[in-house]
Amino acid sequence: MKLLCPTLPGCFLLALFSLWRPALQVQASSEAVPLVSAASFLEDLMQRYSKNGSLTLPQLKDLLNHLDVGVGRENVTQPEQGHRNLSKCFSSRDLFAAHNFSQQSQIGMTEFQEFCPTILQQLDSRACASENQENEENEQTKEGKPSAIEVWGFGFLSVSLINLASLLGVLVLPCTEKAFFSRVLTYFIALSIGTLFSNALFQLIPEAFGFNPLKDDYVSKSAVVFGGFYLFFFTEKILKMLLKPKNEKDQEEGVTEKLQNGDLDHMIPQHCDSELDGKDPGLDEKVIVGSLSVQDLQASQSACYWLKGVRYSDIGTLAWMITLSDGLHNFIDGLAIGASFTVSVFQGISTSVAILCEEFPHELGDFVILLNAGMSIQQALFFNFLSACCCYVGLAFGILAGSHFSANWIFALAGGMFLYISLADMFPEMNEVCQEDERKGSVLIPFAIQNLGLLTGFTIMLVLTKYAEQIQIG
Repeated sequence: MKLLCPTLPGCFLLALFSLWRPALQVQASSEAVPLVSAASFLEDLMQRYSKNGSLTLPQLKDLLNHLDVGVGRENVTQPEQGHRNLSKCFSSRDLFAAHNFSQQSQIGMTEFQEFCPTILQQLDSRACASENQENEENEQTKEGKPSAIEVWGFGFLSVSLINLASLLGVLVLPCTEKAFFSRVLTYFIALSIGTLFSNALFQLIPEAFGFNPLKDDYVSKSAVVFGGFYLFFFTEKILKMLLKPKNEKDQEEGVTEKLQNGDLDHMIPQHCDSELDGKDPGLDEKVIVGSLSVQDLQASQSACYWLKGVRYSDIGTLAWMITLSDGLHNFIDGLAIGASFTVSVFQGISTSVAILCEEFPHELGDFVILLNAGMSIQQALFFNFLSACCCYVGLAFGILAGSHFSANWIFALAGGMFLYISLADMFPEMNEVCQEDERKGSVLIPFAIQNLGLLTGFTIMLVLTKYAEQIQIG
């Protein structure tokens, strides 16, 4: 006894340890027992989606909708048994038919256990992911679309402001003879190039392909496209300024000196002699040239038809050509504005801003051409008003087409038109306006104005596209 328990405290500790050890084993074994059973998960689903312990087909369909399963299009024809494609998204009707469920079926726990692998397979294959994304985008599109009142109201307001701004160009006609006018016009033309080109890159063309600037990462790539255009523009201008022949200015001064001294025989193009109605060109050419300024005669070297005089029929043809082309141009502008407003108010405002920046210099140039064609100011205003009305007609067609059909085709057409107007129409016009300053020797100032206008238009469209979500209207 002394060997086993030498002291009384030792015996007490030994007895306490012998009692504590079984208690620890019981606690460990109780922790190993699961808190819930496997059947409890199935029972929980049945309790949440069924009422009397069995599922009906509508209740099972609610479960599938909650899991985003069974949203595929229904199959009209059932595929053969040996050619099953389980990677597609099946509709709930197809899934029910695979398990021989009918509208009167009561699905108990056993049938539901057999149906669970079907749900698991559809979730694992992610076959319905694209269908769910498409449905979500359609819901967001319907929620973000403006109402009919907003579309027509904002559309007519934008077109009216654009037409008013274009007609205000009449007020600046007295300033056309000022020295600063060419530089102001250069800035507006460059601004229109930047806005039209950037609007086509950032909004119209991506919208035609179905891209979303808030989800699809295309804005940076569109900016690189503009960067490529701007890089070649900048490089070409720099090379022209650096590689300009030194004797070019002396050659122009020599031509001017000969004109002022009356040495005119070699200045009249030889191929124009036969165009003076068979008359002796000697005296007639001297009289015509004597009534022209030095700048007019320099321009006549590249366009000798100005020496012939303008017939009345040519004036009428020119005026009608300007009016009809401007009317068609305004019709497509209205078409683009109307289709844009059917997508969102923000999209419509962005397109309207681009067209507004383009319309002022464009309409001013057309107005001057009509005046030079022999029209009075009232006649030119009337023809401009007729072409402006075409913009309202295009707006109505654009709204109707965008509301009932896909507006992507209209965006594609407008995007191509914006690219053509900015690069093939406005760009040469900008270079032509800058030629007067370049003749005077001030090359850097018009070059800086061109860069300022292009980058301003690009920045406006980039900000409107990049932060569309923060500045969303309507």
